[in-house]
Amino acid sequence: IMGGTIRLETEKGKGSLFILHFTFPIVQSENKLTQPQELKGIHALVADDDYTACEAITDMLTELGIRAEWTMSGKEALLRCANARNHKDAFTLCIIDWKMPDMSGLNVAQEISAAAGDKAPAIVLVTAYDWQNIRDEAQTAGVTAFCNKPVFASELRTSVLKALGCHKTHEKAADLSQNNDFSGMCVLLVDDVDLNREIAVSMLTMKGIEVDQACDGAEAVAMVENAESGHYDMILMDVMMPTMNGYEATKAIRALTDEGKANVPIVALTANAFDEDKKAAFEAGMNGHLAKPIDMEKLFSTMNDILKRSHPASKEEK
Repeated sequence: IMGGTIRLETEKGKGSLFILHFTFPIVQSENKLTQPQELKGIHALVADDDYTACEAITDMLTELGIRAEWTMSGKEALLRCANARNHKDAFTLCIIDWKMPDMSGLNVAQEISAAAGDKAPAIVLVTAYDWQNIRDEAQTAGVTAFCNKPVFASELRTSVLKALGCHKTHEKAADLSQNNDFSGMCVLLVDDVDLNREIAVSMLTMKGIEVDQACDGAEAVAMVENAESGHYDMILMDVMMPTMNGYEATKAIRALTDEGKANVPIVALTANAFDEDKKAAFEAGMNGHLAKPIDMEKLFSTMNDILKRSHPASKEEK
């Protein structure tokens, strides 16, 4: 599809070499992330047992105007935090890897928060694993936001803003309407197939989108109802699911008394692509319809179109 080639060279007893060749267009202009005023000059610590990750994340934070330093040890992170407090230059932000050999990221977060008390820094937990199952435990330990590995600059920026509690909705809406930048979005992905969710999450997070997951319609309705109004910018809803299908879930969400929750845009993801299926989706209250397997370009285009309608540009922007 991309016009590339895959070649194999193999020899018994020596091994195999796979050569993949792809041609990509050259970027004509660099679209740098904006530096939110709230981040400029704050003191941050990165703790990760991988040298490359430490350097990369530190560089990303520096580009955001943050004074960042790093360590490859959880125990040293605790010492650095204590030393910074003693010198009246406490860390405002800590980026901590979940899996480290000397101490887990959760233990590091818990001890940092306990030692700093009500002046504890915002903590972002970075992980290549699914953190949904430890969300509650992590938040109890003091974690205020999560970021997936590999870390992309746009997603890190979003996670940092969320951790610090200074994420601006109007800034996010302006970015979405002007340049298809999905950074800062929070999407609820609803699908009963684990593999489908795994693939979609990988693609969405590469765009800087935070993704919550639900396994069926009933769970999705409960998550929307229990979240803060406006927490979800969009719901990607599978249609054929056990317990409660996508149509039923959409109708239940539209019936919520909180308008911020009831009016969240919902896009149907379904293997049924006939006209009657599209009609059923819109009659249920959905804002869009995409056939499976999902074409990510079409998905992002549909998301952008819906968000532009939800966040129309101001006269000055036009």
